[in-house]
Amino acid sequence: MTTSQKAASGLSTTYDPGQVEKKWYDHWQEQGYFTADPNHPGQPFSVVMPPPNVTGSLHLGHALDNTLQDILVRYKRMQGFNVLWVPGTDHAGIATQAKVEEALAKENVSKYDLGREAFLERVWDWKHQYGNRITTQLRTLGTSCDWSRERFTMDEGCSEAVQAVFIRLFEKGLIYRGHRIINWCPKCQTTISDIEVEHQERGGHLWHIRYPVIDGEGEVVVATTRPETMLGDTAVAVHPDDSRYQHLIGKMVRLPLLDRAIPVIADAYVDPAFGTGVVKITPAHDPNDFEVGLRHQLPQINVMTKEAYMNEAAGPYAGMERYACRKQLVADLEAQGYLVNIKEHIHAVGQCYRCDTVVEPMVSPQWFVRMQPLAEPAMEAVHDGRLRFVPERFSKIYLGWLENIRDWCISRQLWWGHRIPVWYCDDCDYLYCGTADGVPEVCPKCGATHFEQDPDVLDTWFSSGLWPFSTLGWPEKTADLERYYPTSVLVTGRDIIFFWVARMVFLGMEFMGEVPFREVFIHGLILDAQGRKMSKSLGNGIDPIEVIEKYGADTLRFMLVTANTPGNDIRFHMERLDATRNFANKIWNAARFVLMNLDGYESHQPHGERTLADRWILSRYAHLVDDVTKALDSYDVGDAASRIYEFLWSEFCDWYIELAKPRLFGKDNSGDPEQARYAAQKVLIHVLRGTMQLLHPFMPFLTEEIWQQLPRHGKTIMRAPWPRLSEEAQDSEAEAQMSLIMEVIRAIRNLRAELNVAPGKKAAVILHVADEGTQKVIEAGLSYIQNLGSATAVTVAMLPAPAPSGAVTAIVSGVQIFLPLKDLIDINKEIARLSKELANAENEIKRLSGKLNNAGFVAKAPAEVIAKEKEKLADAEQKKAALQERLDALQNL
Repeated sequence: MTTSQKAASGLSTTYDPGQVEKKWYDHWQEQGYFTADPNHPGQPFSVVMPPPNVTGSLHLGHALDNTLQDILVRYKRMQGFNVLWVPGTDHAGIATQAKVEEALAKENVSKYDLGREAFLERVWDWKHQYGNRITTQLRTLGTSCDWSRERFTMDEGCSEAVQAVFIRLFEKGLIYRGHRIINWCPKCQTTISDIEVEHQERGGHLWHIRYPVIDGEGEVVVATTRPETMLGDTAVAVHPDDSRYQHLIGKMVRLPLLDRAIPVIADAYVDPAFGTGVVKITPAHDPNDFEVGLRHQLPQINVMTKEAYMNEAAGPYAGMERYACRKQLVADLEAQGYLVNIKEHIHAVGQCYRCDTVVEPMVSPQWFVRMQPLAEPAMEAVHDGRLRFVPERFSKIYLGWLENIRDWCISRQLWWGHRIPVWYCDDCDYLYCGTADGVPEVCPKCGATHFEQDPDVLDTWFSSGLWPFSTLGWPEKTADLERYYPTSVLVTGRDIIFFWVARMVFLGMEFMGEVPFREVFIHGLILDAQGRKMSKSLGNGIDPIEVIEKYGADTLRFMLVTANTPGNDIRFHMERLDATRNFANKIWNAARFVLMNLDGYESHQPHGERTLADRWILSRYAHLVDDVTKALDSYDVGDAASRIYEFLWSEFCDWYIELAKPRLFGKDNSGDPEQARYAAQKVLIHVLRGTMQLLHPFMPFLTEEIWQQLPRHGKTIMRAPWPRLSEEAQDSEAEAQMSLIMEVIRAIRNLRAELNVAPGKKAAVILHVADEGTQKVIEAGLSYIQNLGSATAVTVAMLPAPAPSGAVTAIVSGVQIFLPLKDLIDINKEIARLSKELANAENEIKRLSGKLNNAGFVAKAPAEVIAKEKEKLADAEQKKAALQERLDALQNL
């Protein structure tokens, strides 16, 4: 077995990602290649992973997000940066508690049967048993994060950070307890954040209801989608400049059914063009009405229980479920003459992301963060350039949200989570905020000796908002915090800019005095092939683990990023996985070919004289290094991947390897065959090794397997240096010359394909050129044209020259190409074959035209069927034109 065959034997005949991927991931971890060292001399590059829910399993959004992070992290490692990528998971308060409660229900046990402490023990047991599923799947994807620093939002360090932040914000007056409007889930029995409310377009109704004017004639008509909330109305409002209602401002109207007098107020919130220009104001059950109520000092009347049943404030409707109440109330309005009309209406209905229950806006005593003082520095950081969004347009979304921000409700009525560090005196209104060991033994206000801790826990987003610094050890002054904060970049989806990104920024600036990351790289969402969001209800979800099992992690990663442009959504097409797998196989086969043709190669030998093809591929490779580096530096990951794909598939595999084969096989007669072979080997290894290093961040497993078989220095491609731009290798003259030669070869191949010439059948080629410069280029590339153009011989003549008879021709860049037919095809047989194909095409056109001109067919057939038939007709007409052109050319020979 030769040296090259031994090397190639390290690569199996076909690429099997299942065997390669686990082997290398385990090796990388065992060797500590992912582990960061704060003492490393390189410039820090740090990233914190957006923590997936501990209840979750890998979905395509996770796959995209973590692939993008991994690409940047691997790229920076190879550039010599001191890289830290911190992984972790979120405790996911509502979701995790629901999982455990579902398991308990199967045992006919509730959380109340267990009690709080025993229930939390069960949750921790569940977390230890199932909570590592998603991190195991992230390893399968190839994420090279530092697992030795893995964090959990409820681990001891993060919990200490959460408590410290709450206490400090409370002491500064930035956390308070108040009665404000919140989102309430009647099923989960807790407040939920805005991001946990999913808005679904639903068909509903718009009820128009009369409110009679008191002490005068007339009435106002209001429209509502939720008539049951009118029981809590405390005003109706008009726009202050609406001339239709100026005479009513300050007067009273009667609330139907409850016979309560409520005022007519003027507020700019009202849109005069919507409905009648009069709106009902229910401060306790609508967030906008709540703000109007504060401005006008309106009472807040809560008419529902936390289970979404009507309470005593609902009068005769007390005890009714909210939708049963709606039905009865509408019937009563109609019976008493208050209902004007009912119109069909499509509107967005907010529902709980966890259980799909329609949420109720409700005034409730909760804990809030006072946002305005925190939002201002977070906005200033974008204005002064300390924080940059990629793409920049997302900064406007971020700023717009902060400019109109409301106070943040942070309390949740759950048992699983960070419990609010507040204790209340049982006998008076005194409260203590601090650590558990600091709770007073005696109430300083009334002298009582018993305190109860607030039963609520904090919003999950509160703890994840501290993620960039709590994961690095804050509030302790750790080496990691000193070295890696602020982090370098946050990679995240466009859907959580408000709810997570902004919160990390204002909390980081408040507690660290600096932004938590310098840049925010925003990517879009993954949609199905039809452009729809993936969901269980549509049944259009894709399991990335199933994709990895079938295609390999590298294929999934590369497929996801080649479709990626910063900030834009991505459509997932299964057929693109096949194309990407073909790309991996092409690289594999090219690497095997190179390795099998390394006989006699010695890395220390001088390369000797380089051919035009050598200079061309080295120049193209130099441009590739420059393009990929610039693209990654600007977060254009998709463009970087596409450039590597184009170079490897076309320029390296389809062209250079084919151009190098005569020298590798000893069939090049231009000089010393050994020197020619060695020069080709040298270039092949240099370019293959370099492109594997460029490709490594995208396809880490495939590239490691190939790189290990190549002549190289180092133990792993992960630690190989990122290829450097070589301006000396850039050779515009070689590129221009080779471009012309490749154009000629493509034209010869196209002519042969049009004539259905068998690939193995060779023929003479005649080239006519217009000038001496072109002639020199063509003559320098004659061997390339002859080998790749399947030519027995290539003749070059300067124009003017007589055109040879009996030949097909093409013209490219001043070169006229003639392909004599006598040795290639039987012209008469070809004319007969083309004539038959032409007749078939004409018959198909006649059939399709008749079908489309049939009024009955056009009237009855679905639009998509008609469009398909028109497409077939256009294809047939195009085929006919091409056949006629080829037939005319042959008949004129």
